[in-house]
Amino acid sequence: MTDSALPTTSREWRLLSRPVGWPKSEDFELAEAEIRQPGPGQVLVRNEYLSVDPYMRGRMSAAKSYTAPFELGKAMQGGAVGEVVASEAENIAVGDHVLHFGGWREYATFDAKQAVKVDPETAPLSTYLGVLGMTGLTAYAGLLRTASFKEGDAVFVSGAAGAVGSQVGQIAKLKGASRVIGSAGSDDKVKLLVEEYGFDAAFNYKSGPVSEQLREAAPDGIDVYFDNVGGDHLEAAIGSLNQGGRIAVCGMISVYNNTEPAPGPKNLARLIQTRGRIEGFLVGDHYDLQPQFVQEIGPLVASGELKYRETVVEGIENNLEAFLGVLRGDNTGKMIVKL
Repeated sequence: MTDSALPTTSREWRLLSRPVGWPKSEDFELAEAEIRQPGPGQVLVRNEYLSVDPYMRGRMSAAKSYTAPFELGKAMQGGAVGEVVASEAENIAVGDHVLHFGGWREYATFDAKQAVKVDPETAPLSTYLGVLGMTGLTAYAGLLRTASFKEGDAVFVSGAAGAVGSQVGQIAKLKGASRVIGSAGSDDKVKLLVEEYGFDAAFNYKSGPVSEQLREAAPDGIDVYFDNVGGDHLEAAIGSLNQGGRIAVCGMISVYNNTEPAPGPKNLARLIQTRGRIEGFLVGDHYDLQPQFVQEIGPLVASGELKYRETVVEGIENNLEAFLGVLRGDNTGKMIVKL
C-alpha cells in the first residue's frame, strides 16, 4: 500500500568532507533526493522527529572506530521516528509509527526488519529517541551494569543536564543512592539538576576547577562516576574515588573536536590505591536489557516520577545547527529536530 499524495523528492543532509577540528557548514550540504518506493519487505517512512547525538561526530571521521564512518556524498544516518506511508512488508502497515536509523532526511526507505514499531498513545513519539530510547537505555545499562551501581552508592555524573546524564542521576536516586552529584555548563542547568531532577548537589564546571568543586560537593568521596565528558572531569573523579569505586565511560565530548590527542588523567595510579575500576561501554552491547528497561522505566516516565526535558529545533534545514548545538552544550535534555 502507498499514500498516493506523496511528494517525489526528499531533502537529506550529506557529508561532503571530513571535518578537522570543529565541524564547519561547508563540510555538509542539504540536498534533494528522489524518494525511492519500497521493494519487497521494505517500508517508506515520513520522518517526524530526528535525533542528533554527540557520537555522530565520530562517524564524520575516517578513523577506525566501533561503527562505520559516514560515507562522503551520501545521506548521513541517525535515530528517527516517523509514520509509514508505503509498505511492502507483512508486519508493518501504512499508518504505523516506527523507530529506525534513517535520520538526517525527510523520507527514508529501508528494510522493515530495521524498524521497531512504537505507540504514540503510550508516550509522545519524541520520547522514543530520548528518555525511552537509546539515550535512556544508555543511562540504564551504563549505571546498573557497567558501573555495577548498588544502593547506598554516592554517584557523580558529568554532562548531567544532557539526555543521558539527567536520567543517570534520577535512576540512581530512585534506586537508593546515598548522594548524587552532577556537573553542567550553566547556572540554569545546575538549578534544574537540583530543583527538578532531584540531584543532591550540582556545580557549574565553568565556575572553577572541577576537582575542587567535586570535593566540596562530595566531601566523603564517590563510589560511581558516569563519564560523559572526559578531560578534567575524569581526573577529578579519579581523585575523589572511594575504595572499590567504579567509573563507566560513556562519552568524552570535551575531546571530540580536538586535532591533537588529549592528555590522559595524571592520577591514574590512584586506581591502584582505591582498587578502582574504569570501563568503557557502548549501548549496542546491552540491547538485551531493552525489554527490562522499558518495563521498569516506562511507568516512571508515565507517572512523572522520572522527569525529562527536550530541546526541540524545528525544520530539517536546522538539523546541522542542532547537531553543533549538542557539541556546544546548548541543549537541556535530549536534542530533537521536529520536521
